[in-house]
Amino acid sequence: MKPLKDRLPPDAGQVGTVYLVGAGPGDPELLTLRGAQLLAEAEVVVYDALVHEEGLRLSHPHADLVFMGKRAGCKSPTQPEINERLIALGRSGKMVVRLKGGDPFVFGRGGEEVTALSAAGIPCVVIPGVTAGVAVPASLGIPVTHRGTAGSVAFVTGHPGKGLPDPVAWGKVVHAVDTVVIYMGITRLRDIVAAMLDGGADPETPAAVIAHGTTGAQRHVIAPLAELAGAVERKAIPTPAIIVVGKVVAERETFTTLATVALPTGVLG
Repeated sequence: MKPLKDRLPPDAGQVGTVYLVGAGPGDPELLTLRGAQLLAEAEVVVYDALVHEEGLRLSHPHADLVFMGKRAGCKSPTQPEINERLIALGRSGKMVVRLKGGDPFVFGRGGEEVTALSAAGIPCVVIPGVTAGVAVPASLGIPVTHRGTAGSVAFVTGHPGKGLPDPVAWGKVVHAVDTVVIYMGITRLRDIVAAMLDGGADPETPAAVIAHGTTGAQRHVIAPLAELAGAVERKAIPTPAIIVVGKVVAERETFTTLATVALPTGVLG
């Protein structure tokens, strides 16, 4: 691997550089090697609510840790406020890691932060991460694609954003792809399922909801699509959670028999 100074943008010596680092789906051991290296070198780490506290222990012992996370229903910093904080830190000349759950560019608003930093003249480097939409189903033995079962997958958001129209045609997406993976959809699960069924989805389609995926707090339910919302409510599945709809969910029984699913100890069934 090249030394850090050899990977910086050409103008990075004038101001600090902000690294948008994907922290992965939850388990800190799923952070990338480059992400861990940058954490160990950063002077400031700005992290969000989905970052596991164990992952923060990889930070330099003298780094400033700044929480800028969002939680539904809680008072949280706005995206413009986060952008301004990153710009101010960049202008201070410090090396900054913006640590984001999953991958910065998969429903992580990383694009907005890159745009704001670029407009302010702050060098920015994006370090991809393992996205929850692939890793969390895998942690339960569910492959999002599988030859003969699913040759296509869609990653969609269940939370379009305050004041924004829903960008997903739920009645169409279930027919367009074999597997639908939904981020941030728990609070709207009943509406999403109803829209899928109204669009002609088979009520018996296998589906799963997995909360706190890849961590020791992981919980899940598996049920036919038409019964999924009720099952989630009865089991009080919390957020954050990933929803998977498609025949691949039924492959779990096969793959948990054939392979050991790599999970931390203490995972709840």
